[in-house]
Amino acid sequence: MKTALICGITGQDGAYLAKHLLKKGYAVFGSSRDAQRANMQNLERIGISSDVNLVSMAPNDFRSVLDTLVRSKPDEVYYLAGQSSVGLSFEQPSETLESITFGTLNLLEAIRFLDVPIKLYHASSSECYGDLGEESAIEEMPFRPRSPYAIAKASAHWLIVNYREAYGMFSCNGILFNHESPLRPERFVTKKIISSACRIANGSSEKLKLGRLDIIRDWGWAPEYVDAMWRMLQQEKPEDYIIATGKSYSLEEFVKEAFFSLSLNWEEHVSIDKTIYRPTDIFRNKGNPAYAEKELGWKAAVFMPDVVKNMIKAEMESSLD
Repeated sequence: MKTALICGITGQDGAYLAKHLLKKGYAVFGSSRDAQRANMQNLERIGISSDVNLVSMAPNDFRSVLDTLVRSKPDEVYYLAGQSSVGLSFEQPSETLESITFGTLNLLEAIRFLDVPIKLYHASSSECYGDLGEESAIEEMPFRPRSPYAIAKASAHWLIVNYREAYGMFSCNGILFNHESPLRPERFVTKKIISSACRIANGSSEKLKLGRLDIIRDWGWAPEYVDAMWRMLQQEKPEDYIIATGKSYSLEEFVKEAFFSLSLNWEEHVSIDKTIYRPTDIFRNKGNPAYAEKELGWKAAVFMPDVVKNMIKAEMESSLD
């Protein structure tokens, strides 16, 4: 039996990854800053809260990281922790850098100190590329981050590469493009749209306030993306991979799809609020997942329209509970 440590297990990706690994027969440890007060909602929602071993770990505290590795004795570590909102990173840049960059550094240093063959996955981000224009991102494309979140992820990304090359560690980056699910918190615009549209369909008179609708994103389905994370750590050598659908849509198309699925005209229920525009934003992104398909045998099967339908179905079902 393999053992995995998932840092950030209570988030969207952490919860789905835990379920994925449990099905494969892993013993799963999950870290939270305070295990006794951790929000177990996502793990409970997918029915695995009693199947994981929750431990306390502060990623910005080297001793805490080292102690967690000694206690859990993992074969694989998945670092999904840290501040996860691009928008919030403009308000909390220091915390964003500390939790993402220094959390990754502490893990790398702790694994190097213990000198054990732990495989490390780091959740890099498509945000590192910045604006792509009409291009689709490939692994070799240079980074041009446009937010504190993207800067932190880019820094952590290069730490992973550096430790791999300097110390021969099995450390790799998953450069994931946007991926959604019912487990997203409402501070993410996709969940905000779905939740609001479902409330309106159920009789709410509210208006959905959004920022720019012309931004274009490559949206995938989170439960599929965690399989790619696992596949990366099963390879003979560590590499970095783009995980994406290869298709992109505007936020307006996402909104239209959500309201159309509920037999509503989105224009009657949405207003633009320029006060929620970000100081800098990415206009367009799209990933080229060809290398992941070739090397990992991974390919997306769920695209934006079905992502929307899946999220609406789950939201409407939860409103009946």
